[in-house]
Amino acid sequence: MNKLVTVLCFACLFSLFSSTVASAQDNRSLPSVEVRTLDGQTVNIQDYAKEGKLTVLSFWATWCSPCKKELDAIADLYPFWQDDYDVEFIAVTIDTQRQLAKVKPMVESKGWAYTILSDANQELQNALNFQTIPQTFVVDQNGQIVYSHSGYVPGDEYELEDKLKKLAGK
Repeated sequence: MNKLVTVLCFACLFSLFSSTVASAQDNRSLPSVEVRTLDGQTVNIQDYAKEGKLTVLSFWATWCSPCKKELDAIADLYPFWQDDYDVEFIAVTIDTQRQLAKVKPMVESKGWAYTILSDANQELQNALNFQTIPQTFVVDQNGQIVYSHSGYVPGDEYELEDKLKKLAGK
């Protein structure tokens, strides 16, 4: 019995520690990092996370099948999100300079209505400290990262929508 209590206490402490670390990582400011438009212009990512507006950053690559599935699924919902939650969705490709030639044709063929930016040198990826894609961040109206999610399975877009709805106060 005593051993069971010890194991349960350890499990509770581990769970508390894990959730504290996860929330500490999410509540931080979006870093000031330069990325590029598909036309090659240099822009600061903070210029896209405008104060007073919800912003979703989704990191992807042309070779990442789950990334493309996620962006396809969100494409159907995005017009509603814009109207209902005043959200800006930015898809940031981490394709290398050599792979960038594939990005624009793919975006056009998919019909994605997102702002597409390039982080070919992975400076933003490094600043946000993540390794795998797809990786999604939600930036609140004050420029704070309040949610992050790694990977994609069908239905994740509805979890993201629930988060946006809550942040928009709806």
